[in-house]
Amino acid sequence: MAKMVLGVVARILAKPGRVVVVREGLTALLAPTRREPGCVTYQLMQNAQDPSDFTFYEQWTDAAALDAHSQSAHIAAAFSQLGDHLAAPPAVRRYSYIQP
Repeated sequence: MAKMVLGVVARILAKPGRVVVVREGLTALLAPTRREPGCVTYQLMQNAQDPSDFTFYEQWTDAAALDAHSQSAHIAAAFSQLGDHLAAPPAVRRYSYIQP
């Protein structure tokens, strides 16, 4: 397994009535992103109590790999198509792993 040096949590909120469209758009990102160089983990979760609340949990080998992902064609296309269906811009947070 590649060394994980960068973690990401990205929260995406769908507008009311748009959950299915957003879920389909986000799910479509899983396969191409998992094939990207430097992607260690790329998981999508949906809040059990609030289905309009989605969260990606990601692990990347380095910042360059994450930057390439952020600028990839499939990410740009997905968020361009989903823009009107989102309640707010995605909230993306980068984390560094703490080594004991």
